[in-house]
Amino acid sequence: MIAVVGHGDLTTEALALLESELRSRLAAFAKAGRVGLVRVGQGLPVAVGRAARAAGMALVTVLPSKAGLPALLRTPDHKAAGELLMLSQQVRLVDFDPADHDSCVRADESLLRACARVLAVWDGSPPNARDVTAHLVAFARARGIEVDVLWPVGAVRTSPQDVRS
Repeated sequence: MIAVVGHGDLTTEALALLESELRSRLAAFAKAGRVGLVRVGQGLPVAVGRAARAAGMALVTVLPSKAGLPALLRTPDHKAAGELLMLSQQVRLVDFDPADHDSCVRADESLLRACARVLAVWDGSPPNARDVTAHLVAFARARGIEVDVLWPVGAVRTSPQDVRS
């Protein structure tokens, strides 16, 4: 399985650049029979889902759950979840609270343990209170999981005040 992780504050233009690059990367993995994995959310996960579909790659989307039942998503993720469910061949329920940052990080770490490779959409910045991409890259590498970093020329993140919760 190939997990895709990355910054949650990418501009619309950056997402379009990434979707194109992801499509070509995922096509090679699709030919090898690999499956993509994303945790539900707006922005990058949807770009991954669209790229996987265009590349002919099967996609697994992870939804939060509590006691085996789907958990309530953050409002901004509702529309994204609907699209990802339509793009996915499989949905996995994982026990975590989408409103709890630490719970999401633990869920991501658990998912990465089950993957052979990680595609990280990462600008090289260190981890901070709202973005753990650097942490996930280090986590995967420390466990011997192959990591490919993607950061297309021209990709930009939004400023903190532009991020909506």
